[in-house]
Amino acid sequence: MKAEQIQTMAIIGAGDMGHGIAEICALAGLQVHLYDIQQDFVDRGRQRIQASLEKQVAKQKLAADAATAAMARIQGFTVLADAVKTADFMIEAAPERLDLKLAIFKEADAHAPAGAILASNTSNMSITAMAAATGRPDKVLGIHFFNPVMLMLLVEVIRGERTSEETMQTSCALIERLKNFRGAMVPVRVEKDTPGFIYNRLGAPIGLYMAELYEKGLVVPEALDAKVRSIGAPMGPYEIMDFTGLDVNLHGNEYFAETLSPEFAPRSWMKRLVNEGHLGKKTDKGIYDWPDGNRPTIDPAKADPDFDVMDIICLQVNEGTKLLEEGVARSAEEIDKAVINGGGAAFGPFALAKGMGWEKVARQCEAIARRTGIEWFMPTESLKEGRVEIG
Repeated sequence: MKAEQIQTMAIIGAGDMGHGIAEICALAGLQVHLYDIQQDFVDRGRQRIQASLEKQVAKQKLAADAATAAMARIQGFTVLADAVKTADFMIEAAPERLDLKLAIFKEADAHAPAGAILASNTSNMSITAMAAATGRPDKVLGIHFFNPVMLMLLVEVIRGERTSEETMQTSCALIERLKNFRGAMVPVRVEKDTPGFIYNRLGAPIGLYMAELYEKGLVVPEALDAKVRSIGAPMGPYEIMDFTGLDVNLHGNEYFAETLSPEFAPRSWMKRLVNEGHLGKKTDKGIYDWPDGNRPTIDPAKADPDFDVMDIICLQVNEGTKLLEEGVARSAEEIDKAVINGGGAAFGPFALAKGMGWEKVARQCEAIARRTGIEWFMPTESLKEGRVEIG
């Protein structure tokens, strides 16, 4: 199937991610079948899409007739078989439970047209496992949007063990048809089904480093975040943890502890805050206070003079070389493209670190590993030997 032949999308799940994916597809002129298990969930998803479109019309960033046309393309469903039976492409955006996703893929496979592509929006789970629940593993892949869909440009296109090249190319071309309120979506190919894919995998060692520094009382979150923001970052790492949810971070750490290294196990401060119900922005309190969900005030005058922001870049580069060695990403440029479009950075880690020299980056990673006692931070052989290519 070619991307231009795709006319009808089935979006499975009308929650935070699902309704955003449905909105972007409808704006691109695609027919959308929005499914959830209850009608009120579907209705709530449609209401959120309507509110989003109306907001853009009010800002004069979207024509009223375009918003009306987009809403008309979205049809609600509470029976999965009905939602997928005429779909060309399915994107599953259900909660991150593998048993639930396997059941969805099995049922979708039984009712979707033979040529339909089935994708998951999972941020971490195995695409290969989902494909195994179907009779069409060559047509199953990951299509990982980032939250909020209408503002984030990155979409990871993830190959399972049996995903065909045709499915990858068709899916990348489909993503290129989509635009959100910031611009054209940017597909980044993930060539191997691996924990965290590219963007979240690069963030894993940063989260581990920040968690360990806070655990040992070596930093004040506001001071470190102020230092990171002083170089132009929109948010510091601790504010990002709060923004995404400390419960989400905790579950991510547990997953990486199981799949990458036990060193990723959640630290006691994070478990304590989650157990107390202080999850960050969504509960108005986490590492910071978020009054009525508003961002915390971070005083730039408190920037930590002793924290080296290049620690973050060096750890990202080191993790990136692991992805290159494992064949997850084709090039350092592709990894940089993921970071730029996934987090709003002006430059990717490889571009930023290139001027340091790879051997110096390796030495800095080794120093961090020695200082924290975390083996995962030790530099890769390709980094130590300077075998990193970037244009």
